[in-house]
Amino acid sequence: MSKSLVQPIGQKRLTNVAIVRLKKHGVRFEIACYKNKVLSWRSGVEKDLDEVLQSQTVYSNVSKGILAKSKDLIAAFGTDDQSKICLEILDKGELQVAGKERESQLSSQFRDIATIVMQKTINSETQRPYTISMIERLMHEIHFAVDPNTSSKKQALEVIRELQKHFPIRRSPMRLRLIVPEKNIPTLMEKLKDWNANVTSKDESGSHPSVVCEMEPGNFRDCDAVMRNLQGRLEILAVSVHVEGDAHVDDYELMEDFAPSSTKESDSVTQLGEKLHRHDISAENSSSKDQISRSILSEDCHMKAEIFLVRHSEEVFCH
Repeated sequence: MSKSLVQPIGQKRLTNVAIVRLKKHGVRFEIACYKNKVLSWRSGVEKDLDEVLQSQTVYSNVSKGILAKSKDLIAAFGTDDQSKICLEILDKGELQVAGKERESQLSSQFRDIATIVMQKTINSETQRPYTISMIERLMHEIHFAVDPNTSSKKQALEVIRELQKHFPIRRSPMRLRLIVPEKNIPTLMEKLKDWNANVTSKDESGSHPSVVCEMEPGNFRDCDAVMRNLQGRLEILAVSVHVEGDAHVDDYELMEDFAPSSTKESDSVTQLGEKLHRHDISAENSSSKDQISRSILSEDCHMKAEIFLVRHSEEVFCH
């Protein structure tokens, strides 16, 4: 019986690894790392280099197991020390992420952006915030694509500006308390009118009256500068203001009008059963002949009632 010939493998292939790539002096250099460890190293959580690198070796192609040439290392890094070069590639190189991992990261960042948008906006018609699922649906409708190299907050502000072009959405106002000297109150009120701010309360007692107002977040910096010029003080009471409480539902009458027909039919069936029951009781108190005849009549009535109930239940189910 012949045995299969085993061919020797000349290359050691590294699979299921995270690859960090750096291109320098026109030559590409790669190192093999453990998954989910590169970001921990760069954020300072992981301190042990051996827990990050699978081997302190510089490759020109990790997937094929091709090592980098010494002359290329010296020309690019000025040294052929593998450990020092691995550290530089680990800090400055580009992390190659697999397709599923990249999709998971983009999905997570998309959710973060939608959460920021939900916290910073309200419906301009109802003055209430949108739900997270509704914000995500609106983002899909404007064909928003996540940029992994840009912060979520910056992209959220861009999404808000784009959504305002198509949907009734606006930035939720800030609630501020403005405290200024009494002589500067007229100037402050003029500024609030220019900013279309909504003054909710005003306290003129004392030498430093205060005004509680709601204004667009875009006017916050201007308001802060004006308060400094007026020798006043600014307090942030709420970063995002929206209408609180549950919405009113006026459609309960529809449900009440939907049920009476089936209720009446069930009542008629109940009344029929009660009449038959009373008929049986009266039959027990009669004579033996009448009892026999009435029991036969009762059985006949019961059979008719059962047939009626079966037909009635079928009609109700069909309707």
